[in-house]
Amino acid sequence: MSISVRATVTVKRTIGGFLSSLVGFSHGLNDKSDLLSKLLLIELVSSELDPKTGLEKKPISGYAHQTGLKDTEVIYESEFVIPGDYGEIGAVLVQNQHRNEIYLKHIVLNGLPNGPIEFSCGSWIEPKFDNPEKRIFFTTKSYLPSHTPGGLMSLREKDLVSLRGNGKDKYKSSTDRIYHYDVYNDLGDPDGNPELARPVLGGSKKYPYPRRCRTGRPPCKTDPRSERRSDTFYVPRDEEFSEEKEISFVTKTAYSVHMLLPSLEATLKDPDLGFQSFTDITQLYKEGIPIPKLKNQASMQILALRLVKAVCDAIDNLQFETPAMLEKDKFSWLQDEEFSRQTLAGVNPCSIKLVTEWPLKSALDPDVYGPPESAFTKELVELEIKDFMTIGEALKQKKLFIIDYHDLLLPYVSKVRQIKGTTLYGSRALFFLTPDGTLKPIAIELTRPPMEGKPQWKQAFTPSLETVGLWLWRFAKAHFLAHDCGYHGLVSHWLRTHCVTEPYIIATNRQLSVMHPIYRLLHPHCRYTTKINAFSRQALINADGIIENSFSPGKYCMKLCSMAYDQQWRFGREALPADLINKVLISIQLPESPIANVFGFLIAGGIAVEDPTAPHGLKLMIEDYPFANDGLMLWDALKQWVADYVNYYYKDSSMVQSDTELQAWWTKIRTKGHEDKKDEPWWPVLKTPEDLIGTITTIVWVASAHHSAVNFGQYAFAGYFPNRPSIARTNMPCEDPTEEQWKRFLDNPGSELLACFPSQIQATKVMAILHVLSNHSPDEEYIGEHIEPAWAEEPVIKEAFERFSSRLKELENIIADGIIENSILSGKYPLELCTLAYDQQWQFNREAVPPHLINRGIVDEDLTAPHGLRLLIEDYPFTKAAIECLKTMGCRLCQSLLQGCKHGTVGCRAQSMVNRNPKPRS
Repeated sequence: MSISVRATVTVKRTIGGFLSSLVGFSHGLNDKSDLLSKLLLIELVSSELDPKTGLEKKPISGYAHQTGLKDTEVIYESEFVIPGDYGEIGAVLVQNQHRNEIYLKHIVLNGLPNGPIEFSCGSWIEPKFDNPEKRIFFTTKSYLPSHTPGGLMSLREKDLVSLRGNGKDKYKSSTDRIYHYDVYNDLGDPDGNPELARPVLGGSKKYPYPRRCRTGRPPCKTDPRSERRSDTFYVPRDEEFSEEKEISFVTKTAYSVHMLLPSLEATLKDPDLGFQSFTDITQLYKEGIPIPKLKNQASMQILALRLVKAVCDAIDNLQFETPAMLEKDKFSWLQDEEFSRQTLAGVNPCSIKLVTEWPLKSALDPDVYGPPESAFTKELVELEIKDFMTIGEALKQKKLFIIDYHDLLLPYVSKVRQIKGTTLYGSRALFFLTPDGTLKPIAIELTRPPMEGKPQWKQAFTPSLETVGLWLWRFAKAHFLAHDCGYHGLVSHWLRTHCVTEPYIIATNRQLSVMHPIYRLLHPHCRYTTKINAFSRQALINADGIIENSFSPGKYCMKLCSMAYDQQWRFGREALPADLINKVLISIQLPESPIANVFGFLIAGGIAVEDPTAPHGLKLMIEDYPFANDGLMLWDALKQWVADYVNYYYKDSSMVQSDTELQAWWTKIRTKGHEDKKDEPWWPVLKTPEDLIGTITTIVWVASAHHSAVNFGQYAFAGYFPNRPSIARTNMPCEDPTEEQWKRFLDNPGSELLACFPSQIQATKVMAILHVLSNHSPDEEYIGEHIEPAWAEEPVIKEAFERFSSRLKELENIIADGIIENSILSGKYPLELCTLAYDQQWQFNREAVPPHLINRGIVDEDLTAPHGLRLLIEDYPFTKAAIECLKTMGCRLCQSLLQGCKHGTVGCRAQSMVNRNPKPRS
């Protein structure tokens, strides 16, 4: 007995309009021809083989016609008559007979005995005029390879073959879906300018690197190893942004920044021009930068709506949003407490390590880089922690922590210093965990290797109350933060969450069928990464791109990134618990010097130790560590969800080991995607369900939670660049200064610090990019929010997802409560610290306003300035109030303003100015 079945096909309309851009009428079709033509060919495929022949049953064909519009969707329908013995429908074949591509959302078959069958497509289909091959879509039911119904086995393999290509394809960026591996040979532009030649990353011992998705462009004429650059970068069609994401990205992203740059450069004619005052910096958020109109004014206006808060008819104003930290406390960037807090709860919270060995030593060749001993001496450290304990006690009690970029950066110092407008040091910062559980910065070490006939220069800088020491400490922080900012952008963010993830995406599409349960588990976490990575190669990490022009290592940024991948990246360590426990043996083999001597010292350990009695099985060395505390809760939730999912499909180890697609997937990730590390002994095996759970959880963690931690806070913390400068342009004032340079520093340290900060063009470019990267897409998908159709297909998986989603909602409340509590407590010093401050800092003659402000480095004596004092930070309410009070009352009693002004109205006026924005910092 035959069955009548209706297929309902949903095609997505574009925001630009159905007729103009989606279904192909730009090639001459119109409404009438659309309604009358057979525009979609649909073929139904049985899951079963013909019992008589043992062959696949013949597909049942029909044409779908448009029947209506629904919001942003176009509905097509087709009728089929299916024989009673045809078996369950397991796939559909679709051919697009429009002149343009279409975006097929889903197909639903109604009228079947066992209820509707859904095909979740979510894919662009090119017209048959470009590719006559029919597209294959499977139902939402997942199958391991060995469980695939007989009628679908050949289609399963055929679909994978179409995604792999033949290795020689010349891709059409608009329609192809081919995934293939390639090295990073498209960052330079030697044909355009020999100065823009860059080494190929990947495929060599000198510059090991992960693989990217192949673009198929021809080689450069001047360097056949490099790929020729073009305005468009191929990515497989379904890796392109959705239209909502595309509109958001194009109007807010560096594509638009590139349109903006000519106007910025026209306004800021001197690319080396820095900001003349801190007030000039805050004007970026208050009044903005007036910029002349562009010829392409329409594009500028679109950008303005996103980046700019006010646009005038005569002159466009680039006005940035005020970053969150600046709104809460505009002077927090000066505070050491905030410096330490952001180490644990800022945008790069994953670089801090426990100090386990003393003294600290460099692992680099002393014949090349000078004495390996650190400038952090026992005497220096104990002077800073003498009120708490000795250095031996601090090591034993696990109270010393470090962020160490010394050996990573030092080999590039002499090279970077040959680039105009930048400088570099090997750097490290040392912290002490105080009895109240907060971090205290102890010292920052900056090192220059022997160069240009000069010996090694190194110095440790410590917090100081003395004016010169205070300003040198601020300079040291600026240099270290520039290094931290560069490491964050190149390693913590780009390398660890974008670059190493692309091989997972390529292997997932080449080796796992779309009906494979692991493909369907990973697919939501792969969204947009390949496209964003391609954009990064085009505009951010390329030669003469925004990163090279605005970050301290300059044109050596990607070499340094390759070195970090070589020396630091291990798949197993990307799991959060392993990352926290990780102990690092520093062992450097420089790519430029393959025969250089290598030294190794265990100088740093993890931030946690295994403890079965502790929550999550880990005991944190720093209890108030938001990245670890919140991250471990999320890690456990992710792992439980992955475990529930994996254990449903893989009942024992034999099922993991016999899964040919899964084993090929893991093999290709290691041997092709990360080919330069394929022989490393630390790669996890994939033999048991537990192995698979750990591997999948690590990939999901990196692509979701870790990425969120290092990405979405970028503008909040670095949008006000004095807090996190991307580049330090001048050397430390005390590094071999001339008499004139030292005098200039002593006379006006604030101006010298501004000159060290990024130039105006560098700062505004980076701010614009960070604003883009920190924003969520209009079609953002939040983890645990929406269940995938394939997950909903299986009741056990659906129930597991609902538990996972419920747990994430619980975690949101737990984390939110912690943030509120932290906000309430922040900024309040324990009583013992106040007492200690009185003991160490208080001197009566410093309490008079002028000496107090001069001692803090806030003002300089200047007989030509009002009140004989020149403010180094112009917009400083306390200073203005204090000087005004001094001027008005002219009495010594008022000069003890910090102890409370006794003259009522004036004192209240000063205090009200100080407290005009008393919000606590979170």
